[in-house]
Amino acid sequence: MKKKLLLIALAIGLISGTTYKSDFFEIAKQLEIFTVMFKELNMNYVDETNPGDLMDTAIKNMLNELDPYTVFMNEQDVEAARINQTGDFTGIGASVRTLKDKLVIVEPFKDYAADKAGLKAGDEIIEIDNTVVADFQDNAGDLLRGAAGSKLTIKYLRQGKTYTVEVTRESVERNAVPLYQMIGDNTGYIALSKFTPTAAAEVKMAMRELKTDGAESLVLDLRGNPGGLLVEAIKIVNFFVPKNQLVVTTKSKVEKYNKAYATQQEPEDVNIPLVVLIDGGSASASEIVSGSLQDLDRAVVIGSRSFGKGLVQRPKKLNYGTQLKVTISRYYTPSGRCIQALDYWNRDENGKAVRVEKNNYTEFKTKNGRSVFDGGGIKPDIELTSSKISPIVKAILNGTYVFDFATDYYYNNDVNSPETFKLSDSDFNAFKTYLKKQNFDFKTDTEKALDKLFQTAKGENLDDAISKQHKALLADLKAYKNDAIDENKSQLIQVLTDEILKRYFYKEGLYKHFIANNPELLKSKDILSNKLAYKRILNL
Repeated sequence: MKKKLLLIALAIGLISGTTYKSDFFEIAKQLEIFTVMFKELNMNYVDETNPGDLMDTAIKNMLNELDPYTVFMNEQDVEAARINQTGDFTGIGASVRTLKDKLVIVEPFKDYAADKAGLKAGDEIIEIDNTVVADFQDNAGDLLRGAAGSKLTIKYLRQGKTYTVEVTRESVERNAVPLYQMIGDNTGYIALSKFTPTAAAEVKMAMRELKTDGAESLVLDLRGNPGGLLVEAIKIVNFFVPKNQLVVTTKSKVEKYNKAYATQQEPEDVNIPLVVLIDGGSASASEIVSGSLQDLDRAVVIGSRSFGKGLVQRPKKLNYGTQLKVTISRYYTPSGRCIQALDYWNRDENGKAVRVEKNNYTEFKTKNGRSVFDGGGIKPDIELTSSKISPIVKAILNGTYVFDFATDYYYNNDVNSPETFKLSDSDFNAFKTYLKKQNFDFKTDTEKALDKLFQTAKGENLDDAISKQHKALLADLKAYKNDAIDENKSQLIQVLTDEILKRYFYKEGLYKHFIANNPELLKSKDILSNKLAYKRILNL
C-alpha cells in the first residue's frame, strides 16, 4: 500500500502546476507496472543485465515516440548542450566528427589551438595521450577537453601517413558574426552563423560600422544558421522595427507557456532597405527573425524554404545531474503562421513524421496585406533554385563524399584567392569518377515504392505478370540516376566549392567567395539597387 501511495504522489508531482487533463492515476498505474516489470526482468533474465543501460534504452525509446527535440540528457549531455548554446568551451578549437574507431577533424577554427598546431580538416585522430581512440569505450571527443593551458599529445593519420603533435588546450569563443563588409558602394553584408549570447551585440556593431562606411541598405545572411537564443533573435528584429512590436508568440496546452514576445528597445533603423537570406539550414531563431521581418513587410526574404523548426524546448532538471529537454510549445510569427514543418504526432506507414500537403496550406496576411502561407518553415519572397538542395545532392551530402574529395583536393592543388576560385570541368569529372570508385548509389522514393509494390505482387502471385514492366521501370530509374549527377552539376560544384574553400581560407573565405559569386547575394544586390522593385515586393 505504501508503494502505491508513493507512486501516486510521484505521479501528482510530475504534473503539478498544470491545468490540463488530470491523469495522475493512470500515470501512477503505469509507473507501478513498469517498476514491477523492471524488477522481475533484472531478477529473472537468463543473463546478467545492466539496469542503467536498460533504463537508458527504455527512456530513449519512449521519447522517440514524440519528437526528436524532446530528449533525456545525462551529465555529459548537459555540459555538451551548454557548450553548443554558448559557443564557449575549453579544448583544441575544432569541430570533430566521432566515428567508431577514430575522431576526424571537420573544421579547425582559425588561430585556435588545433589550427596553430597544424591540424587540418580530414585528419583522423587515432590516439590521444597514449589512449587509443578505437579502444576507448566512452565518447572519445571528451579526451580533447581539459583545462586551458594543459597539453595533450595527438597521433593522427593524414593521407596515409602517421603524425604526432602536441596541442595546448585553450578557451574557445567563436564570433556569431564571422564576416561583415561592404559588397558595393552602398550595400552592407552581415553573415550571422548562430544566435549566441553575443549575437545581437555583434550584429549591432557590424550594422553601425557598415553604415559609417556608407551602407544605405543591408543584407543579413542567415543561411545555414541553426538558431540559438530566442532573446537574441528578438533583439535583432528590434534593430529594424519599432519598440513594442510583436515578434513571436508561443502556444501550449500549459497556460503558463503561452507567451507573446515583443521588441523592448528603440530601433537602430526602421527605414534602411533590408534583405534576409535563408535556406534549408536556417532554423528556429533564424526562422523567427526572417518570418517576423517578412510578416511586418520589413525585409525581402530570398533563398529557399527554411528548415521548419517551430517547437520550443525547456530543460527540466532531474536527479543526479541529468535533465529532460522537453517540447513545451510551438512558435508562431506575427501573422499567425506556425513555423513547425513536420507533424510528429501523425506519421506515415514507415513511422516518419508527415508534412502538411501543399493543398492544405493556410493563408495569412502580412502587415501590408501580402499573402503568406504556413506549411512549415518560412517561404521566401523570392525563391531561387540554387538555394534548394536536390534529392541526389542531399544523398551525396549525407555521406562523406564531398568532405573526403575536398580533403584530397587540398593536398593536390593550390588555391590563391577565395573570390576568384572556380572548379573546372576536369575537377567535376574527377568528382564523378571518385563517386564511382566509392560505389555511390542512392535509392529514390519511387524505387522504394516500386520495391514495396513488387513485394505485394509476390504475395498475390502477380510478380510474373508485372516482372517485365518492373524491370523496365528500374532500368529507367537507373538511367535517370546516372544522368542526375550531370543535371545537378551547378549545385554539386557549389557544395564542393564551399567545402574546398574552407580548407584554404576557413569560413571567412567562404563568405568572401559568396560576396563575389553567390547567386543569392547577386540577386540581393539587384533587388536593393532597384528601389521600385523592392517597394513593389513589400507592397510599400
